[in-house]
Order: sequence, then C-alpha cells, then structure tokens
Amino acid sequence: MDILSIKKSLARLLLQLSYREGNFVLASGKQSNYYFDCRVTALHAEGSWLIGQLFNHILASHKIVGVAGMTMGADPLVSATTAISHTLNHPLNGLLVRKQAKDHGTGQFVEGLANFQKGDRVAVLEDVVTTGGSVLTACERLQQAGLVIDSVCAILDREEGGREHLESHGIKFEAIFTRQELLSMAK
Repeated sequence: MDILSIKKSLARLLLQLSYREGNFVLASGKQSNYYFDCRVTALHAEGSWLIGQLFNHILASHKIVGVAGMTMGADPLVSATTAISHTLNHPLNGLLVRKQAKDHGTGQFVEGLANFQKGDRVAVLEDVVTTGGSVLTACERLQQAGLVIDSVCAILDREEGGREHLESHGIKFEAIFTRQELLSMAK
C-alpha cells in the first residue's frame, strides 16, 4: 500500500471513529466546535498500523534513535511507531513522559531511558496540537533527561498557534493532517 493510500485510509478511519462536532472544552482550556479523540483510532488495530506507518514515513529521513510522547495520549502512538519501525529495519525505541513524576521507585518523569544515552535525538509524537503547551512540557522533560528534541510530529494540527509556539522554542513541527486536509481527504 502506498503512502497516499495509507493517509487516505487513516483520514477515513479518523473521521469515522475520532472526530466529533459540538461544543467542547479542550485541554488548552479553549472552546471548540469540534473534538478529535485520536485514542479511539490509535487503539483500533487498523488505525494503529496506519499511524505507525505514517509516522515512520515522516521520520525516515530524521537522524533519531527513538520517539517519545506524553502519557497517556501518546502511548499508542509511540507503541505503533516503534513496532512498525522494527519491521522496516529502522528500529526506534520509545519513551513515555509522565504528567507527574512517580512517587515511588526512581521517581522519574520519563520511562524507557535505559534504551537511550544522553545526547540521543528523539522525535516527540502527539495526537492533536492546538497551542502546543502539552507537547512542549514533554519536550522540556525529555531535555532535562539529557535527550535532544529533533522534532514534534502530530496526527492533527488544529492550526491554532501550536506550530508557531513550538517553532518559537526552536522545535521543528510536522503533522500528518491539518483539520482541512483531514476533512477533505476523508471524502
């Protein structure tokens, strides 16, 4: 299956399973007339495979050793991407960033660090970027753990300032879809 077909299949599945219109309050606190719950699609067998394929396609030219994301929204994205990377003979290890440090054991914010060395480059995965605040927190925690942020890659860019916010912090941003691209490609 070629990349355009994979992208169209993901768009259709996302629209069917994850996209809702109505009145919603987003994690950023903003009001919105639509909501995108990527977890439904990312936890669907086909959706997971499609997402993993597309993130690996985007990241193929990046000089990274792994992918990371804020738990819990990015957990299935990291898992799909790492599993697919292995089948493509371009293995990427994964990291999960906690919202709060563990209150027991090592008390760390970042899980999976044993598979990395200080200075390793990683891409941060996110389902939806609105303002970029949540994913920027993940980036900061990864940097504090000694890793270098290559880029942030999202499934959906809401085009509400997230790209500009991330780029103002020197972080490259890429998305599989903007909202308009998603809606038009799903048809």
